Amino acid sequence: MTLRIAIIGAGPGGLTLARLLYCHGIRATVFERDADPLWRPQGGTLDLHEDSGLLALRQAGLMDEFLKVARYEDQGSKMFDMAGNLLLEDDGMAEGNRPEVDRTALRAMLLASLPSDTVRWNHALREVTAAPDGSWHLHVDGRDTAAFDLVVGADGAWSRVRPLLSPYAPQYSGISFLEFGIDDADRAHPLLSKLVGSGKMGVEGDGKGIIVQRNGNAHLRGYAIFRVPTSWMQQRFDFSAPALLRAALIREYAGYADTLLDLFRASNDNFTERQIHALPIGHCWQHRAGLTLLGDAAHVMSPFGGDGVNNAMLDALELANALTGTAPWQEAVAHYEQAMFSRTIASATGAAEAAATFLSHDGQAQTLEMYRRHQAAASQAQ
Repeated sequence: MTLRIAIIGAGPGGLTLARLLYCHGIRATVFERDADPLWRPQGGTLDLHEDSGLLALRQAGLMDEFLKVARYEDQGSKMFDMAGNLLLEDDGMAEGNRPEVDRTALRAMLLASLPSDTVRWNHALREVTAAPDGSWHLHVDGRDTAAFDLVVGADGAWSRVRPLLSPYAPQYSGISFLEFGIDDADRAHPLLSKLVGSGKMGVEGDGKGIIVQRNGNAHLRGYAIFRVPTSWMQQRFDFSAPALLRAALIREYAGYADTLLDLFRASNDNFTERQIHALPIGHCWQHRAGLTLLGDAAHVMSPFGGDGVNNAMLDALELANALTGTAPWQEAVAHYEQAMFSRTIASATGAAEAAATFLSHDGQAQTLEMYRRHQAAASQAQ
């Protein structure tokens, strides 16, 4: 029997699973709502970890291709106070092998490793329904698909597959990001480029924060961060008028050093609100034949731990190994789920604790201490 597998979502987790299965001679079909690979911005840079994201790429036979787009030089971190004083600088070398890669570049690499007909673009999933024979049908924008034996929800925080397995929905963490970008920073804004350095910089104080990370092609991606109600940002900023939004953002950060406010002044006109949501720590479900989840669909958490994409790619590796092993595939999926439930508790706990600490009354001191503990642990591990 040839296992018929549908993967919902062409993000890093879904595409990694498709590639790993393809390496074992299994052709999965990926359904993606985007009209094409460049339909919308894919977000900022990612750091891949040796025992998860990089491990999955090695098993997928893609390390040579990854090295062409990876940025090993951009692993550093800086932390400033509101006055612009440097509190901590870490070049990232003690952390070892955690290279950065832009989301768009990672997606392009994974797509290039698959047959061109693997992904069905402009196929937004509306519903999944069970057939009498135990298979599953996808209803995609008014169209019904062929039957599938296994449907894998790799469709992110607001997964349409998850409700078939779990009643839980992600809950707002209380933190909202206002994303902005600075183009051609090395040439047009050399002082800001130096401020951010090789990697990322952060500052918090007066109940708000800023994080800016270096992306490829001399682009800086920044986030103005607030602990506010869900409606606050839309009420506070006019997203239809970038110049007014930029001026209002500078007013919100009154008291921050002018060198830090220059990050807002240099931003382009593309501003996006991103509310941070998370599923409960230890989120799990009763196994249901023919359905499963990976990545944010299974365990979305705050981004402060840096484990999201790595968890998703490790999920993909473990699910692919389960499906290509010797156990019956239904049993293999259940075993994958139980292992994933246990494995992700630690990172979900760490992400929740980091989100709770950030922007607290002594958040700067706690964040600085966290960085220093991390540096010490990395140095000892060498």
